[in-house]
This record gives sequence, C-alpha cells and structure tokens, in this order.
Amino acid sequence: MFLDFKVKIPDAPGKLVRKNRKGQTYIEYEYERTYDPVKQYTYPKRASIGRVDPEDPTMMTPNSNFLKYFPDAELPEEKSRDNRSPYLHIGAYAVLHKLALESGLDKILLKNMEEKDAMLLLDLALYSIVSENNAAQYYPDYAYDHALFTPEMRIYSDSHLSDFLRKMDPQQPVLFLNEWNSSRNKRQKIYVSYDSTNKSCQAGDIDIAEYGNAKVDEGQPIFNYSVAFDTNNREPLFYERYPGSINDVSQLTCMIDKARGYGYKKLGFILDRGYFSRKNLTHIVQNGYSYLIMMKGMKRLVRDIVLSEMGTFENSRRHYNDRYDRYGITLRRALFPGDEQEAYFHLYYSDGKAYGEKQRIKERIRQMGKYLNDQVGRERVFGDTFEKYFYLHYEKDGKTFKFAEEKTKVIEEELSLAGYFVILSSDKLTAREALDLYKGRDASEKLFRSDKSYLGNRTMRVASNEAQSAKIFIQFIALILRCRIYTDLKAKCESMTKRPNYMTVPAALKELEKIVMIRQLDGCYRLDHAVTKTQKTILSAFGMTDGNIKGKAKEIEKLLQEGKR
Repeated sequence: MFLDFKVKIPDAPGKLVRKNRKGQTYIEYEYERTYDPVKQYTYPKRASIGRVDPEDPTMMTPNSNFLKYFPDAELPEEKSRDNRSPYLHIGAYAVLHKLALESGLDKILLKNMEEKDAMLLLDLALYSIVSENNAAQYYPDYAYDHALFTPEMRIYSDSHLSDFLRKMDPQQPVLFLNEWNSSRNKRQKIYVSYDSTNKSCQAGDIDIAEYGNAKVDEGQPIFNYSVAFDTNNREPLFYERYPGSINDVSQLTCMIDKARGYGYKKLGFILDRGYFSRKNLTHIVQNGYSYLIMMKGMKRLVRDIVLSEMGTFENSRRHYNDRYDRYGITLRRALFPGDEQEAYFHLYYSDGKAYGEKQRIKERIRQMGKYLNDQVGRERVFGDTFEKYFYLHYEKDGKTFKFAEEKTKVIEEELSLAGYFVILSSDKLTAREALDLYKGRDASEKLFRSDKSYLGNRTMRVASNEAQSAKIFIQFIALILRCRIYTDLKAKCESMTKRPNYMTVPAALKELEKIVMIRQLDGCYRLDHAVTKTQKTILSAFGMTDGNIKGKAKEIEKLLQEGKR
C-alpha cells in the first residue's frame, strides 16, 4: 500500500537496491542477511519500501514498509480535508451505531484503547462492511461522504491509517477476546460451529505466511484463519490465526484448549467431515465437551451400518423429517473397532440427494470408460481410481493396454449408497435433533464465507506482522456486526408472510445507504428526504423507526457544527 506523500530516498549505504518493474523503479531495503553453511553463501532478505518519483529521482513514494524500517524518518505534515462532502450517507451508520452499542463493542474497545483509536477501529470495521473492501488507501474516500465514529467525525489519511495499523498494540486483540468472551452466557449448553479458511498475503515479511494447502491456490504464501461461532445466538466467539503449513485437524486441539481458557464448560462442537480424527474426538470428550460431526455415507467407518440398515426406514413416516425432507434413524455403536468409546450414529436418507449422487456417479464412470477406450493399444499405467472401478487388462508384455472391464459389484454398491449420509454425535440426540443442530451450522458457514465475499478479506493487503494482526482484529469486529445484521434481518423475514428481495444483508445496506444528509447554504447538514417505506421495513428489523433516523441526523448536524468552532 503506497502512502499519499513523498519523502527523500533514505541514506542507507549498501542497503538499498533499485529494481525496474513494468516501467516503474522500486526501492528495496535489505533488512537482514542469512548464511547458508551448506552452500557457503549469504542470502540477503529485502522488502520493497517504495517507488522512485519519475519527476525527481531523489524522492520516492513510500509504502507501509518504509514506516517500519525507517520509523524516525522525517515525514511531511499529514494531509487534511477541510471540506467534507455535501452529500453524507448516514443510514447504514445509524443502524451499525445502534448494533455496536447494544453488543457492547464500544465499551470493550474503550476499556483498553484511547477513544480516538477505538472509534477509528470501529470506523474501519464499518467501512469494511459497507464498502465490502479492506484496502486502507480507499478509506479516506469512504470517510469523505459518510458519518463516522471518530471524535468530531475526523477524516484520517491513508498514511495515518497505515501508521495506526502498524503501531497497534498486539495485546489489544487478546484483551478484547478475553473481555468479549467473559460476558458470554456460560450456564446454558452452547453448540459452537468451528470452521477455518486461509488467506493470501501479497507482500512483505509476514512470519506466519507460509506455503500450505490453500483452498484456492493463488501461488502465494498463506496463513490460516478460523472462527468459533455460537450457533444458538448466531455470533462469533473468538478467532485464531496460525501458520499456513498447519492443517485444520492439528489446530482443533489448540482451539478446544482455548475454549476452556475462556471459561466455557458446556460446549458442543459442530464440525464438518474435515476435522474427523480419533485424536480430535477423544480430546473433545476428555475435556468434558461433546461433538457433532458429519460423515460421508461411503466412509469405511459407517459403510457397514448403512448397508445393514438399508431398507428399514427409507419410507417410514415415523422417521420422516418434513422440514428437511429427510428420513432418519439413530443407532449407538462403538466409534472405532476395539474402542470402548461409543457414539450415536444418525443415519439419513434423501430421495433427491440419491438421484443427484447417482447421476454424478454414472457420469463419472461414463467419462472414465470413454477415456480408457481411447487408451487401447498404448503403453499406459493407470491410477488407483481407475483400478477401483475397472479390471484393467494388458497385452502379454504387461505394458500395452488392451481393454477395461467394469467392476459391476463395486459400482452397484456405490450407487446403492447414494442419498445416505451420517452425522455422529457424542450426546444422546434423536435423528431430528441432530439434523436440526447440524443445519444450524449452515448459518455460520454463510457468515464465515461473507468474511471473504462481503468484507473484502480474501487477500490481506499488508506488509508487516503488526498490520496483519490489526487487520484481522478489525475484520473480526466487522464480522460480529455483520452477524448481528444477518440475524436481525433473518428474524424479521421469518415473521413476514413474504420475504422481499431487499432483506438480504447486501441489499439492505445498499438501501440504507440511500438515506443521506445534504449541506445547505447555511453550512448545516439536513436530511435530504423522508425515509421510504422499504427503508422503514429494514429499520424495523433492528427495532428502529424513521424517528430514530431523524434523531441521529440531528446529532450528526450538531456534532459537525461544533467541530467547526
């Protein structure tokens, strides 16, 4: 991220290197050297600190790395905007201001931060929600025409934001999470949906950015990011960031220990199939917690159960769940062969799911058969997938492929298993209860996906550990608020006979952004027009009316007038 001012290229003999890329000259700073005793060679470690001004080769436009490696450099005075846009968006701000106060976010942040920093952090979270962007260089444009939390609604430059992110105390996220979780209800049983993703890092020396198993491989170093959601109250509880080379299964045990550290004693973890391992499930139970985890119907662990119960419940109205159009039964079995630990196997069947899966299986076999026919007469070696479904015949030389023959029993068995799936639980639950709980995970998955899709956090545009930690912290605050918007809108929709298309989070925010104040000749801001019927419906989801908007507009008008004095 380049800053919005120019500085003299620093005097650092032997440390600076100029590199030309796409017609621009960039300055790289050598911050460390590492010696390889095997190759007996010293490797320099460099980071880009800016690009040369084409009009003055002694000047450069710095980036956030420059502030890190040259903290004492003389900087020009921060640019300021004396003028604010005459057109001020206040609708989304009014709603998010109310939700921030109700959730206690402002109090928690103010407890450990200065007011100007706490309010700027909230503004950055709102910016991420409303603009679906996390790039700091665009924040001043957002602040120019939006109401803000910062004292006197001050607009900060992107260079100030870069400095703010870089200097944020790493203790702040820890203190916030401790405070946030201390106020959660720990008396009732909470089912926590836990999921993780990974994020790419574009540049810089981020310690935890490593090449790992990226869900979408962009050829960049990644770090992992996970969130624990309270499915009962539909809110995120805590988050983790950890190196990109650590897999999800390994990290789960650390997360369970953290949950205990936050004081949670009655927890059930709702997990997807990727977290299944004997070590994880044993660790959960040994800590006094329970689990609910999805399994595929064709996993070896449950395959025999599916085959043994097939035909006993698939058309029974007694086992039918009308809400999800599923048939289900519950069985108790040993979780692992020779293990005393038992679990409840909730076995389900769906006609619709069976049809779709059968079509995919048949198409896969068809494509594999076509490919094998094209290889006849060639010297080929095929992988395990082909050998699973086909007998492969070769000429006498053992190399030249002759023909393939379907393993009909294998294919028929796989077709017969289509439409079945199993949910494991350590708690004694009915098939209906287990499915209801697992479906509750869907909401948290949607919210988790929104972190990338609607908060602009697919890639972290930072170049230092401090800035990365700060951005993830801000992103978590934004996620808390967006969850509140989603939950309130969903609750409102459930009470309506017809769900209008403007009651999704993106559509509702877009509609609220149309509520604006305009600056008139006397210098005062006033509402441009009355609140519309659609906007009133959206506001009602948050317990607000047009009267609340009018009151908030008066507050903003007074605040901006006082700021001029």
